[in-house]
Amino acid sequence: MQAQTEILVIGTNDVILKTIVRLVNNNILWNATGVSSVSEALSRCKKNHYQVLLIGAGLSEEEEASVRREVSENYPDIRIMLHYGGGSGLLSAEIYLALAQKKAD
Repeated sequence: MQAQTEILVIGTNDVILKTIVRLVNNNILWNATGVSSVSEALSRCKKNHYQVLLIGAGLSEEEEASVRREVSENYPDIRIMLHYGGGSGLLSAEIYLALAQKKAD
């Protein structure tokens, strides 16, 4: 069996964060972990190997820029993607696109 793709989801709205994690985890090839702060996201990146960082709504511009910069500099193998809504079909398509781009890099 293929190993699951580890996806770290960051968002500040608890209800939306839980929904995104649930939707991602509906795919047996993916395993999502949700966090609600930049510091928690960076802490998780130090401890675990993620293939994708999914940034959801709710972070300030500064927080989003900070997490993008820190992850890009310290964990260049993690693909960073944004998702601000649009339904589960769009979410899945965005994740597949991020994973495909990573392989092409």
